[in-house]
This record gives sequence, structure tokens and C-alpha cells, in this order.
Amino acid sequence: MCIWTLPSGATLPRTLNVAKTVEHHFLETEKKNVSGLFTVSGFSFIGVGQNTGMAFIEFRDWDERPGKDNSAQAVAGRATGMLSVVRDAFIFALTPPAINGLGQSEGFEMELQATGAIDRVQLAKDRDMLLGAAAQDKKLVAVRRADLPETPQLHIEIDQAKASAQNLSPNDISNTLSAAWGGVYINDFVDRGRVKRVFIQGEGRARSRPEDLAQWYVRGSTGAMTPFSAFATTGWTFGAETLSRYNGLASYNIQGMGAPGMSSGAAMDEIESLQKQLPPGTTAAWSGISYQERLASGQTLTLYAISILVIFLCLAALYESWSVPFSVLLVIPLGIVGAVLAATIRGLENDVYFRVALLTTIGLSSKNAILIVEFAEEAYHRGATAIDAAVTGARLRLRPIIMTSLAFVAGVMPLAISTGAGANSRVSIGSGIVGGTVTGTLLAIFFVPVFFVLVRKIVRGKRTVVNQ
Repeated sequence: MCIWTLPSGATLPRTLNVAKTVEHHFLETEKKNVSGLFTVSGFSFIGVGQNTGMAFIEFRDWDERPGKDNSAQAVAGRATGMLSVVRDAFIFALTPPAINGLGQSEGFEMELQATGAIDRVQLAKDRDMLLGAAAQDKKLVAVRRADLPETPQLHIEIDQAKASAQNLSPNDISNTLSAAWGGVYINDFVDRGRVKRVFIQGEGRARSRPEDLAQWYVRGSTGAMTPFSAFATTGWTFGAETLSRYNGLASYNIQGMGAPGMSSGAAMDEIESLQKQLPPGTTAAWSGISYQERLASGQTLTLYAISILVIFLCLAALYESWSVPFSVLLVIPLGIVGAVLAATIRGLENDVYFRVALLTTIGLSSKNAILIVEFAEEAYHRGATAIDAAVTGARLRLRPIIMTSLAFVAGVMPLAISTGAGANSRVSIGSGIVGGTVTGTLLAIFFVPVFFVLVRKIVRGKRTVVNQ
């Protein structure tokens, strides 16, 4: 998807020229990746007006555009960079959000709110200041406002004293303005078996200029007709087309994303730090998918802690000991190291999919350690020393550990090397699991016996020797 915005007051022909520029870029410059394009002028997801437009891009099949340079993110990045030279419009290309329905594109979505100490005019100045700082920040890209720029507006000032003297109520004046300029619904009528609606509105020649307001009359409570010139004056102002609010506060929606290699969480932290540098009177709030990300981000450590606690309690019940389970839990970092290393090598982010891979790695690493500790504990209670028991457990369970780990890696490998639509999520899960499984297996063979011996040396509990 590609969206463009022209300066305030730009007419539709100028917008159509920009649309042709966008069309030429995608259908000619990116023709090996793009099979079709559909443009809309006068409407976009950030507002409705002659100075805005958008395009929906249809990509070719995955088999026809292999490699990262031909992915949707790469095409969008090149389009934003190459179309930035168009001086008549602000053009940016976007990819869909990770979760449909939460936002319009990937990246973050922030609401810059006024805390009550400033008015909307000052809030707009702070917004522009924030956008300027974000444009200079190398950690952020495509930071933009999610609404149309301010436009000239005709302001009608009603003199209430004069209107009351003419027996005119605010409702009478409002109804006349609505009917003349906006149109008012009257009723329905049946035309050849179909129900149609009736609207009234002033003719175009009577509502095309500010001075045309003087031609309109308002009927008062006495039935007398009073011209607008008797109680109203007009003047031009400059303001927003829509007045947005968030959580009951005046706000402006700001969207953007992190630079290549920056996670969405890091980008959110960066734009939040820039907001804190603004003068007092504003605050930042998150909406859309960013709100959900912030809501869930604090639960990660809790989830890991609960997972490890459950493993510990199960092992404590299995071995009937509070100390032996630590020889199993100490192997968990060995698997996490491999998962993080695999994600780093492949340039993946610490997203929710990678966290799923970490949870799987925790379970698999613990499983390998349990196989060794179980046999080591049995040999220890038969009278063997801690060192001999650890060596015995590692030797007896070497082949099962290798076999099950290789089978697990083989089963997950298609995820790690997958391509096509939605492949990034599968690659993130598969790469993390493969990396964690490899290190969790190779290192566990050597370190789990060491952990077992250390725990037995540190915690010298009563040993029950079983005679065979």
C-alpha cells in the first residue's frame, strides 16, 4: 500500500499527476516484483480530500521474486526512498500490520496528547517539533502524521445579541446553514417501486463564495426572514479538518517505524524519548497494535518465570528433592544462548514468535538434562560417587539425547528455511528452536554432569543406598 499527501489546497489534477508518478514507479521500476496496481485519488486512510490519494499494490508470486531484496518490506523501503524526491507530495509506502484490524500498517502508532495546560494550536506546534526531531533520528524512518494538513476555513461569527433581537434562535441559524451548504434529509418517496430519499441543498451558484452567505435568509420564530448580514460576519482561519481526541484529550496520531535492524519496541522507546524532550504540556499514549505490544511486553519475564517454576516443582516431585532440580534448570541458559545466537546471525527481531521459540527451547533443554540427571541420580543412590554417577548418566543417555534432538531439529528445519507469505513468523520460531536445540544438546552432554556434581557437592543431603 502506498499513500501520498499534497499541500493544503491542492486540486485533484495535481493529485492525479502524483498518482501517475507512483504508478510509473511500481509498474516500471519494480515491474519484476509488481503485477498490478490500483490507485484512488481524493481518499486515503488518513483522510478525505482532493490533496490525498493511495494505491494498492499487487505483488507477483513468491516463486517469481526470490530473495530478501524482493520482499514486500524491501519494495516498500525502496519506494519510500525513491519517491521522496517528488517535491509536490509526501509519499510513503507501507506494509500491512502484523495483526489485521490493529492499525493501518506495520510499525508504531502513538497519540500525542495535550494534558490540559496547552491548546490545540500549541499542540500542533509540538507535533511539528516532534516530527522534525524524528526526521533527524537515524533510528526511525517514515515518521508521519496520520491526518491531513491544516486547511483554510471560513469562520462564521454569530452575534448572539443581534440574532436574539431578530427573534432568531441558534437552532434556526444552524438549520439554515446545514440545509444551504451541507444538505438536509427531508423524507422518502416511492419512484417506480423503489424508495428514494429526498435531500435539500442550496444551488452551487448560491454557495460557492463567502459573500454568498449574504444572499441567505433565516426564518425566525415570528415568521420574518432575516439576512445573515444582519447578525453574522465571516473571516478566514487556518485549522485542522478534523479534531481528534484520545482518552478524552485533544491528540494527534503519529505513525512510523524503526530503521532497518531496529525492533518495534526499540522504535517505540525512541519516539517516546523524543516526546519527553518537548516542552511541558504533552504526553504520549499508544493505540492500535502498539498498545497491545506495550500491554503484553511486561508479561514476558512473568511467563518465563512461571514456566521455570512449573518445571522446578515437577522435578522436585520427581526426584523428591529440592536441590537436584537445580542441576536441570542450570542447563536452560545453554539453550537460550543458541537461540539468541541463531536469531542474531539471521538478523531476526525479539518478537513474539521468537519468544515462543525460547519457551520451546526451555522445555527441550530441560528434557535433555532430565534424561542425564535421572540415571545419574539412580546410580548415586546405588552407592556410586557423584562424579561416577554423573559420568554414568551421561554415557547411558548420550544416544537417546542425540537421536531425539536430531529428530526434533529435522522436524523444525522446514520452519527455519520456509519462504512465502507469512514466512517471517515461521522463520523466527524455527531459527530460535534450531539454534537452542543445537547448543542445548551439545553443551548439555558436558555441562549437565558438572551441574549434577556441583549441586551434590554444595547440598549434601542424606543418601539412601539401594542394594542390588
